[in-house]
Formats: sequence, structure tokens, C-alpha cells
Amino acid sequence: MTYLVLENCIKCKHTDCVEVCPVDCFKEGPNFLVIDPDECIDCGVCVPECPVDAIVPDTDKNVDVVFWTELNTRLAKKWPTITKRKAALPDADKWKDTPNKLDLLEE
Repeated sequence: MTYLVLENCIKCKHTDCVEVCPVDCFKEGPNFLVIDPDECIDCGVCVPECPVDAIVPDTDKNVDVVFWTELNTRLAKKWPTITKRKAALPDADKWKDTPNKLDLLEE
């Protein structure tokens, strides 16, 4: 099992999750974070830290697990590791509960 970062993170990019990760499995893109499934140890400490509920286990029946696993895996291979907390994106509050943000993802 691994954890996945979902669409709610797009245009928000809170990094509270990064701060608690014991293995530094988060990767940072321009307006989104992903979890590298090869590095995630399935501890789940990141889940309650996410203020926009964008992190779920890859066993969550309410999401397209195949799609989100593939996206997290692909982007984790090209984005750098983030190990320290930083400020969320300036418009994070505006985008927090906005649905259908996938087309806004910057790779």
C-alpha cells in the first residue's frame, strides 16, 4: 500500500504533510505535490496533516486509484524531493474546495 495525493492539492500545495513524513517521499511540482510510491512506507502520518484532505490510501474505493497512482508515480520520477515545510500557494484558500482542477495541474 501507498498513499496518493489527489486533485485537491492542485493550486493549494500545502506542505504540512512534508514536515511529518519520516522518509521524505514527497515530490514538489509548480502547483502540486505527489508521493513517490516507491519511497512511501505507508505510515499515514501525512493524512491528518493535509488541510485540504488531498491524501488518501491507494485502497480508497472513492477515487480512481489507478489514475492517481500512475500520476503520482510519473510525476515523482521527474520532480525534486521536498523535505521542509513552506508556505502554501498564495491563492490556496480560494482553490481549496474547487472541484475539477486537474486541467490546472502544471507539470
